[in-house]
Amino acid sequence: MTQDTPRDDSLLGLLKGVEDFSHKVFPESQKLFSELAEGQSPHTLFITCADSRVVPEMITQTQPGELFVCRNIGNIVPAYGEMLGGVSAVVEFAVAVLRVRHVVVCGHTDCGAMKGLLNPDSTRDLPTVEAWLRNAQAARSAVFARKVDVPDMLGTVIEENVRLQLAHLRTHPAVAAARANGELNLQGWVYNIGDGKVSVLDETSDHFVPLAEAIKRENGQ
Repeated sequence: MTQDTPRDDSLLGLLKGVEDFSHKVFPESQKLFSELAEGQSPHTLFITCADSRVVPEMITQTQPGELFVCRNIGNIVPAYGEMLGGVSAVVEFAVAVLRVRHVVVCGHTDCGAMKGLLNPDSTRDLPTVEAWLRNAQAARSAVFARKVDVPDMLGTVIEENVRLQLAHLRTHPAVAAARANGELNLQGWVYNIGDGKVSVLDETSDHFVPLAEAIKRENGQ
């Protein structure tokens, strides 16, 4: 589909998309998919928001089989024991069974979950969303405690939430064990939907830095 092609948002459009994949896209990567049919060994657990504008494989330019993706409202990872469920199971399986080497928590600009966190009245009629966002409440508290200017609040809480979810990740036994053995790296990102750029949380300074700087640091420069 080109940029000028009208978007078909019907169920028929989805089915036709699958048909195109089966007949045009799949044959070009048949060898890869034949190998993946025997099993998976992703190198990264990528935890991000369910927002339709965030496409992990496109952002990272990775192939099928490289990312084990977990998506939910607000890229949230409940602390171990707080809300055991799908996200906790994904983390445990990815780290203990698939032996991923990296975990990335990726937030994004214009995040609806973080808007809801900052404006609790907007989620009053969404009890499940409201309960889920309690796992990000500490990020909101930190932003208000720092008396961040209103225009900067959303961007700040998005970053603070990534920090918080990384802290929650470290409470999971499988993560703690893998990190103790030097087998797992954790990293936080914020993806800017409008300009396609990613900022990366620098562990030393605890600040988000431009991608180019993060790459230099990974290269030991």
